Amino acid sequence: MHYSIQNLETIKEEVKLNCKTESLPNIIAVSKTFSIDKINPLIEYGHKHFGENKVQEANSKWRAIKEKNDEIKLHLIGSLQTNKVNLAVEIFDYIHSVDSKKLAKKISDSQLKKNKSLKIFLQVNIGDENQKSGINPNDLPELVSFCKDLRLNVIGLMCLPPVTENAEIFFQKLYSLNLQYKYNQLSMGMSSDYLKAVKNHSTFLRIGSKIFGNRL
Repeated sequence: MHYSIQNLETIKEEVKLNCKTESLPNIIAVSKTFSIDKINPLIEYGHKHFGENKVQEANSKWRAIKEKNDEIKLHLIGSLQTNKVNLAVEIFDYIHSVDSKKLAKKISDSQLKKNKSLKIFLQVNIGDENQKSGINPNDLPELVSFCKDLRLNVIGLMCLPPVTENAEIFFQKLYSLNLQYKYNQLSMGMSSDYLKAVKNHSTFLRIGSKIFGNRL
């Protein structure tokens, strides 16, 4: 068995032990910077959810594969520039990083042109960190309302907690916000903190190095 498959199965077992519900979260195998030969064992194993940070890299790696395998769901987990929106709408199924009206409108316009509807997470700057993307929680109601008017398919919230503090505090905050807006999905948890995210009802875990190993 390939090491990435072994790692994935280990993570699944850990998740089962820590999950508070019968419905287990989806594991997004974050394949950014890894070549397709490193990813193929998971594809052949039947894993469906993969994550990329950059639109151009995702397009070159995944377009041909997705044309042959429509079960694969590709997630954009990095920041999205407005000039890359059209290509992103073509190649991705989920976007986890919508944090402004400008970006939301651009995605809406592109989807109308391409007759496609992506699943959207709104990225919240839950730790109020200047260096991070994401909308301030105080400004979230306005963005939520704006996305509703655009009829975007917003399914939940996403966050990147501060690395120097206890992630669980911020996961609890995001879970409460998610409940407030009655969203069904929640994107939080990475290789370093996914079990804390599971305990706080995350439904999408974004795990890279724990599956594929350290990046060069």
